[in-house]
Amino acid sequence: MSLVNSLRYKLSLALRALTRARYRFYKVKVGVGVFISTGAYIDTSYPDSITIGDGSFITRDVKLVAHDHSVYRMAGAEHDNGRGKIVIGRNVFIGVGAIILRNVNIGDNSIIGAGSVVVNDVPTNVVVAGNPAKVIKEFIPRTE
Repeated sequence: MSLVNSLRYKLSLALRALTRARYRFYKVKVGVGVFISTGAYIDTSYPDSITIGDGSFITRDVKLVAHDHSVYRMAGAEHDNGRGKIVIGRNVFIGVGAIILRNVNIGDNSIIGAGSVVVNDVPTNVVVAGNPAKVIKEFIPRTE
């Protein structure tokens, strides 16, 4: 590996660590070994509303949005304050441009396809894709 590539790699590791630290500062629960692209958006409006499990991978342009204040425009929405939670399991991969909305739990080892809009819970060990995201494949994860 050339010196320039080595420096680039070390800089990217430092930037990733800063990104994780920034979200932890805003009370997002970020597990060990999590990759968060600098181009991702994670909602920090309400502390402790998002949990990201160990080893998960959040790619560019992903949006995690744990609140939805559009409910105030609905008649009879007094029971809903617009706040929610997002829980991402361990070893989850979220593809480019996916959107995860409030009150969603994503099971361990699952894969969210690029551009998907996740509005419902995602089981463990599945691939989901689409708008709204639906299970397109179940699998048994590799063990190493």
